[in-house]
Amino acid sequence: MSVKLICASHSPLMEFASPADKRQEDAVRSTFEKLAQDVEAYQPTLIISFGPDHFNGFFYDLMPSFCVGIRATAAGDWDYGKGNLKLNVPEHTAVELVRKVLDEGVDIAYSYRMQADHGVTQPLHFLCQGQLDRYPTIPIFVNGAAAPMPTTQRTLALGRAVGKFIQSLNLENERVLILGTGGLSHDPPTPQMGSVSAEVEEFLICGRYPTQAARDARQAKIISVGQRLAAGDQSISVPLNPEWDMHLLELFKNADFEAIEKMTEADIRQQGGRGGQEIRSWIAAFAALSEFGRYDMCIDCYEPISEWIAGFGIVSAELIK
Repeated sequence: MSVKLICASHSPLMEFASPADKRQEDAVRSTFEKLAQDVEAYQPTLIISFGPDHFNGFFYDLMPSFCVGIRATAAGDWDYGKGNLKLNVPEHTAVELVRKVLDEGVDIAYSYRMQADHGVTQPLHFLCQGQLDRYPTIPIFVNGAAAPMPTTQRTLALGRAVGKFIQSLNLENERVLILGTGGLSHDPPTPQMGSVSAEVEEFLICGRYPTQAARDARQAKIISVGQRLAAGDQSISVPLNPEWDMHLLELFKNADFEAIEKMTEADIRQQGGRGGQEIRSWIAAFAALSEFGRYDMCIDCYEPISEWIAGFGIVSAELIK
């Protein structure tokens, strides 16, 4: 069995805004292209993708901390997988994963009708050469937007349980790719319950299947925030925090889960903004990989890009033999 990891930031603004420093965009896109070639050469027999949601598939009418997609379609936001494209989820294997995680003492939800938004679909788009359904993929939602959120301690427990499930596959020719997506520091205009109008609260509770006009308006607002940040307006969100981002990358590189476990929701919000909460997906991914022993992590790319509202990081890791 072979196991590898890729963790990457995501930003829907990648297709709608260009950084003033073109070198930054070139660095991110060339890194994705290289890693896509690596994935093609690896030919994973299973991808397990930990990713957040941005109120496209999961809402406050029933908000789990974690949820496995037994069957899943792309939410189609930002045009990734539009038209209800079905992900290539191996249903029997996904059910086995749920069973193993529950047996390990982590209560996890599961869905036969998951909608995976760009938190899952954008990295698949770039790493699988535009084909979201190219490889068998089990999406695992990790709440990183809707407060209150799972603790970092519980997120580590989820990752470790998934790692034990991967070990249980025990097939000589199995090639597993663990993906984590989200973060690093960024503060998009994600509405929060208790601080918005009744109309917006209703959207946060049950805003599935928006009209195209509503989706376009929401996306236009996010594009505008990126433009204002790039112009130097720091009044609308927490600025990108490269120092915090690099500190996080060192924690992951050194498998310092003890330090990660001490991070609170408030700490992350203060240092990394609302979107910084998405690092839970990275935490779960690295915890899963660590079940196999020591690993070597490479920082393939890091660029703080205001136009994309993202401290954009991409890393990869392999086990030390």
